[in-house]
Amino acid sequence: MPADDATDMRRGGPAVQSASDAAKNAREQKASFGFRDVAADDKAGLVRDVFDSVASRYDLMNDLMSGGAHRVWKSILIDRIGPQPGQRLLDMAGGTGDVAASFLRRANERENARGAPPAEAIVCDVNFEMLRAGRAQASDGAAAALGARWVCGDAEETPLPDASVDAYTISFGIRNVTNIAKALREARRVLKFGGRLFCLEFSRPTVAGLRAAYDAYSFNVIPPLGEAVTGDRDSYAYLVESIRRFPAQEAFAGMIRDAGFARVRYENLTGGVAAIHHGAKI
Repeated sequence: MPADDATDMRRGGPAVQSASDAAKNAREQKASFGFRDVAADDKAGLVRDVFDSVASRYDLMNDLMSGGAHRVWKSILIDRIGPQPGQRLLDMAGGTGDVAASFLRRANERENARGAPPAEAIVCDVNFEMLRAGRAQASDGAAAALGARWVCGDAEETPLPDASVDAYTISFGIRNVTNIAKALREARRVLKFGGRLFCLEFSRPTVAGLRAAYDAYSFNVIPPLGEAVTGDRDSYAYLVESIRRFPAQEAFAGMIRDAGFARVRYENLTGGVAAIHHGAKI
């Protein structure tokens, strides 16, 4: 696939229901959208609207909301991956490509020292506006400048072949997926044997005092900040609510095991405000 393609390919399956029955069942199934439950087939569109609205200032808001902590967490994520020359990364829900860029920079440092083939990174996101914002970044260290590939695609129907990547990352994106279990199975499908899943996501603070302070900050500061910076309070209210609806650390680890991953573990960051979950395809 050419580097400048943004293609949403879909994997088909056998038709086992009439179109009207399938549509009815989809309408009856529910998914969380923040504190609301919505029809499952509506969630993707609602999430897409959120990120369409904030794409141009997404990275700035991440810096402001976290005080820069998200950069530290992502640096730890890259440490845990240990990028190597010749590896291929799929960064799902990769947005503006900051994780992919860090992966390529780290791998390239080793490539230069050893003369090995270059690493590859694919930034995949269901939201085209997020990809557009990433590809527009012009700095030398941006993912676009480092040769990342950009693909518009869904985590639940990943547009890559079986066993095609060495590492799969999803950072602050899994909670926006309608069917998390399906997305995790897709992650395992596209990983090579021995490949690894890394999921960085907001989680549950493990200290009661920190949890109370974090809740107060999240609900009272982040939505007004989003309104001031992006003009969109509602999108940031949704993001805060979606964090509260996401499973706690051990429950999410169980979902990863259920998807067929082995050696599943997690690492709390900043007292559990965020966590990195690991799993291996073996």
